[in-house]
Amino acid sequence: MGIPLLQKLIVGNYVIRRHLAGRKRFPLVLMLEPLFRCNLACAGCGKIDYPKPILDQRMAVDDALRAVDECGAPVVSIAGGEPLLHKGLPEIVRGIIARKKFVYLCTNALLMEKRLPQYEPSTYFTWSVHLDGDQTMHDASVCQEGVFARAVAAIKQAKTRGFRVNINCTLFNNAEPERVAAFFDEVMAMGVDGITVSPGYAYERAPDQHHFLHRDTTKQLFRGILSRGRGGRNWTFSQSSLFIDFLAGNQNYRCTPWGNPTYTIFGWQKPCYLIGEGYARTFKELMDETEWDSYGTGNYEKCADCMVHCGYEATAVEDAVRHPLKALAVMLRGARTEGAMAPEIGLENQRRADYVFSRHVEHKLDEIRQRSRAAKRTPDMAGAD
Repeated sequence: MGIPLLQKLIVGNYVIRRHLAGRKRFPLVLMLEPLFRCNLACAGCGKIDYPKPILDQRMAVDDALRAVDECGAPVVSIAGGEPLLHKGLPEIVRGIIARKKFVYLCTNALLMEKRLPQYEPSTYFTWSVHLDGDQTMHDASVCQEGVFARAVAAIKQAKTRGFRVNINCTLFNNAEPERVAAFFDEVMAMGVDGITVSPGYAYERAPDQHHFLHRDTTKQLFRGILSRGRGGRNWTFSQSSLFIDFLAGNQNYRCTPWGNPTYTIFGWQKPCYLIGEGYARTFKELMDETEWDSYGTGNYEKCADCMVHCGYEATAVEDAVRHPLKALAVMLRGARTEGAMAPEIGLENQRRADYVFSRHVEHKLDEIRQRSRAAKRTPDMAGAD
């Protein structure tokens, strides 16, 4: 089972209660980024393009757990950067599990075997290992040979120790449907508990800007993949059946970025995990003051081709709660891979992209410099007393 039954029940109850309370916007998954530094430099990633003083920052354990409490989402996805570089991560994970939240620890697995003894198997804990295809595909994606083999070894070791393990697969326009389907067969044979799959987001600062998918090519790619696996029924996805159906072009969803709010060393990121165009000091400020209608496909140029799970999975989950029979039907028959697709969202009214990365970087660097100067003055002041 890709998603534990306990998690389905808790998340379903959580969503229903908020609907009954009349809540229009609420979080489903907290995206927690305790650092930006990574031990890989993938060509399609724009998450590590920061100056060294920012890459050296680590979120305090208390700040991470405070964000979990403030947000209240039933699921926490710990991302980065590479989270296993954070020495306080085991304590963060234990604190989240103690709060009966479900933790997905995303990792490239280079440090995973070494760090396994620091964690305990739990229904509330899942390793989410990045594998973007078979050995050749993945090593090319991460721009380093041998990473796939090390990740597979770590997955097997984790399963031997009793952990839940998913793979997190990001696909680009060079993906071949038959090859991806064969890869999904391969990881299922490894004994992984589920697959999370998504098209890559076109990060504006990623070194490789030539392999991102457009929405029409995303749908054609996923129809090609799913048609080779009985509409996806051959594989266990750690995602809702309606999100997989959306990737195949059968659902006309709007993005719900508030469903996956992001907390980083900068603060609460506006509007989502993929785009940083402002930061709030508190979760309430994020929810109340973000101009949500200014973002999403059809509203904003940067969102034009996005079909990523952190924007649309929450939409699909809410749809499944409202229409459980539709979700059950898709789960039983698989995603439809032939015939007309759902109408696409028009882009004629979208606003132009606003490029603000440098401004936020400079603001954070000033903050770091001020803290550094204050720390240097403190011993002198103490000595003067």
